[in-house]
Amino acid sequence: MAETAEYISDAGHPSFRLLRGLGRFRASTGSGTIPHGESMFSYCALRRERLLAIELEHPILGIVLSGRKEIWRGLTVDALSPGSVFVLPRGVMLDVLNIPGERTGSYQSLVLEIRGSDLPDLAPPPGPVAGGLSVPLDEDLVDAVLHAAASIADGPAHGTLRASRLTELLALLHDVPEARPLYERTMSDRVARLVQGDLGHGWTAAEVAVHLAVSESTLRRRLADDGVSFSALLRRARMVAAQRHIAAGASSQVAGLAVGYASRAHFARAYRSVFGANPSETADSGAGAPLAAVSGSSR
Repeated sequence: MAETAEYISDAGHPSFRLLRGLGRFRASTGSGTIPHGESMFSYCALRRERLLAIELEHPILGIVLSGRKEIWRGLTVDALSPGSVFVLPRGVMLDVLNIPGERTGSYQSLVLEIRGSDLPDLAPPPGPVAGGLSVPLDEDLVDAVLHAAASIADGPAHGTLRASRLTELLALLHDVPEARPLYERTMSDRVARLVQGDLGHGWTAAEVAVHLAVSESTLRRRLADDGVSFSALLRRARMVAAQRHIAAGASSQVAGLAVGYASRAHFARAYRSVFGANPSETADSGAGAPLAAVSGSSR
C-alpha cells in the first residue's frame, strides 16, 4: 500500500481502510479500462493524460486508487488523491487530468456507473447540488462502498445481492449534496420505471404523459433527446422482461403473454428486433443475451 502511505499518514482515517479494502482491484500493470462486473470498471493510465470536453452518458461514482486526478469545469478544479470518493454528473462537459503516482508509476480509479434502473424508490434529494465533486467519507460510507464493490465483482449480473448492496449505498448517499447528480433521472429512465410496473398493460404515449405530468409532445421530444422513441423503449422493456422469464424456464408463449403479446408471431418478431435471435434460442441456450439498460443505449 505504498500509495496509501504516500498520501494518508493516519492509518485510522476512513480513506486508509477504503483503499486497503479495495486492494483486490489494484492493477499492477497495463492501462485503459479493466472490467470488474456489471457497470463497474477500473480506469488506468501509465502516463500523465488530459481528457478534454468529455461528457458522460451516465453519472458515475468513483474512487481514486492511485495517482491524482484533477477535474476541471471551466475555471473550477477539484483535485483528488488516493482514497477520494467523487461523483461526476451526466451530460456536463468536463476536462480531466490523470496523473500517475510517483511511487506506483500509475493512475487508477475504480468507477461505478449509476443507471436510472439502479436508483431506489426515494424522493428526489433535497436542496441544491454542492459546488464540489468530492464526497465526504465516513466509516458507514466505507462499509457501503466495499460491500457494493464486492457484490458487483463476485455476483451475477442483475443479482439480488448486487441490487441490495447498491440500494444500500445509494440510500446512504441520498442526502449528501455532492452526490445529488447520481439521482438525476432522464425522461427515458422515468418512462422505463413506469411501464416496468405493468408490462402487460397496453401503454400509450398519451397515457404515460399523463402519469408523468407532461404533454405528449414534451414526452416524445425529451425521449428523442435521450436517443430513443417511446415505442422502442416500451418494446425493449418488454423484451428484457420476457428474456428473463425464458431464462428462468418459462415457455416463449408464457413469456410473451406476461409482457402483453397475445400473438406468438408478433412476440417473436419483437424479440428478434431487440436481441437478434428467436425466443427459442434463448430457451435452448439456458441463458439470456447480455442485457443493456432498458432506458437507453449502453457504452
